[in-house]
Amino acid sequence: MIINHNLMSMNTHRQLSMNNMAGSKSLEKLSSGFRINRAGDDAAGLAISEKMRSQIRGLNQASRNAQDGISLIQTAEGALNETHAILQRMRELAVQAATDTNTNADRGKIQSEVNQLATEITRISNTTEFNTRNLLAGGLSTTFHIGANEGQNVDSSIGAMDAFSLGVAGYQVVAGAFTAGDSGITGTSNLGSGLTAQTYSITTTETPAANSALSGSATHNGALSGTFTGDANLGVQIRIDTVAAGAVTNFSYSIDGGTNWIGVAADTGAIGSTGVTWTADAATTYLAGDEGEIITATLTAASYTAQLVDEGSNNIGSAVTFRHSATSAVIGNSSTGETIQINFAAGGIDAATNATQVVTTVGSTAASLGANGEVSAKATVSAGVNVSSQVAADRAITIINNALENVSAERGKLGAMQNRLEHTIKNLDTSSENLQASESRIRDVDMAKEMMEFTKNSILQQAATAMLAQANQAPQAVLQLLR
Repeated sequence: MIINHNLMSMNTHRQLSMNNMAGSKSLEKLSSGFRINRAGDDAAGLAISEKMRSQIRGLNQASRNAQDGISLIQTAEGALNETHAILQRMRELAVQAATDTNTNADRGKIQSEVNQLATEITRISNTTEFNTRNLLAGGLSTTFHIGANEGQNVDSSIGAMDAFSLGVAGYQVVAGAFTAGDSGITGTSNLGSGLTAQTYSITTTETPAANSALSGSATHNGALSGTFTGDANLGVQIRIDTVAAGAVTNFSYSIDGGTNWIGVAADTGAIGSTGVTWTADAATTYLAGDEGEIITATLTAASYTAQLVDEGSNNIGSAVTFRHSATSAVIGNSSTGETIQINFAAGGIDAATNATQVVTTVGSTAASLGANGEVSAKATVSAGVNVSSQVAADRAITIINNALENVSAERGKLGAMQNRLEHTIKNLDTSSENLQASESRIRDVDMAKEMMEFTKNSILQQAATAMLAQANQAPQAVLQLLR
């Protein structure tokens, strides 16, 4: 019998410690609900379950991403629904303006409404936003991350939906002053609103380059000189009536072939309001025998041509010819709406050579996009598609049809993407649910089974404690030897 080492107690104590540790682990699992609370519980299982947790949380966030994508799409599509309604009204107005039962004043009122509708389309484009991002300016190119891992994306974009980009905006005109010649031209222009925004020029040319001089034959050839600024070709007869001291003191002229003569005194004559002026040559000596001499002259009126030219130096339409007395001229191509009316000052075109007017179209623009598609300048509109004439309104119907098709295509694309994202959400939620079930089998504790284990460990703890008490009593038997 020994007392220095109570081996029974030591053994019982070791068993009690083991039971206490097992019981503590069971109690920890029962209180947390997890089978694995630390890596030591199941190192491999912990690694696997953590990967699953990453996937589960990624799938849940991807599902929320897809829901946000649907919200963005619904915001854009709702705005385009109103754009569609506006375009339908514009088309109705174009059809109305295309019939000639309307007066110019009627079409002016129709044009005013079309202008306002185009302005509203552009306002919708400029102000439709989701989380401060503009949706309809044309710079939105979105990537929806709809998976738990890298590269699991879907891309979407929305085109520019402003009036300019849809082709239903028009343009106002800033007419610059003529840079040379023809001071009689005021520079007022009225450019059709269906034009492409650019700089145009109007070139006005006088033909011939200098006004015709009096021409003809007479005894004293060259004794008369003159200029002509009239409106039509003119046949003139000039008769020498009286000669005194080597000079003509009286003339007569006729513009009807000599039937009627109108007397003019002095050396200089002006033939009525025709614009013909003439002067007797002072260096020529006239004789009394020259009295009655008739000089027949044919004068050719100077005409003017105007040509509309675009910034690519391309002629728009044919050159238009007009006379000195014209108060205005319309140049360009009426079939496409590219026309400009130039107005002349009172008295018509002056006697000059050539003139060029620069005409700049301004107003409607698409939005300007900066880095990452952000809007740096909003779209602008100053007028709607041109419906101010029968031809222009007829063309506007097709233009608006094209705009309607573009909006329909964009809405169809957005609707398809929304349906796709709805299916994506269902798939993500199902995958997340299945992964959570798998992760639960690895990580979560079976409460019933663990309760059995806890009960066993609890009983063993009690038994080991009792046996430890008994083992501690065994060395007391040595006292019997000391009696």
